[in-house]
Amino acid sequence: MRVWRPLADKKNAKAQFGMGVLYDNGLGVLHDDAEAIKWFQKAAHQGHPEAQFNLGNMYRKGVGAVQDYAEALRWYRKSAQQEMALARIQVGSMYRRGQGVPQNYAEALKWYRKAAQQESAPAQLLIGIMYKQASPI
Repeated sequence: MRVWRPLADKKNAKAQFGMGVLYDNGLGVLHDDAEAIKWFQKAAHQGHPEAQFNLGNMYRKGVGAVQDYAEALRWYRKSAQQEMALARIQVGSMYRRGQGVPQNYAEALKWYRKAAQQESAPAQLLIGIMYKQASPI
């Protein structure tokens, strides 16, 4: 906190992300979802992919903000465009479930494949599950 706060106040995205993590997890400070989302937003607006992903999680779950699938998807996409495999999985999952967008299995599979190309085992598993569910047993 002593190191990150001054840097975060000077618009250092990594420090802003770090501040969000501290408040999100109650590390050295009281857990505060609203404060966490504030710091994640500052870093996310500067293009920090992990902050964008965490912001997506908070909007998807309705933690620190009103649950908003469209807003969650917007932040996941920004992170996914920076090749964050977990964000690509979340984008795919939102298409698979129809959260914030019309349900679209082909689009879900596209995003899972992008993550799988990064050697993401969870993405590879999800692709297998989708193929198994689509085939007759």
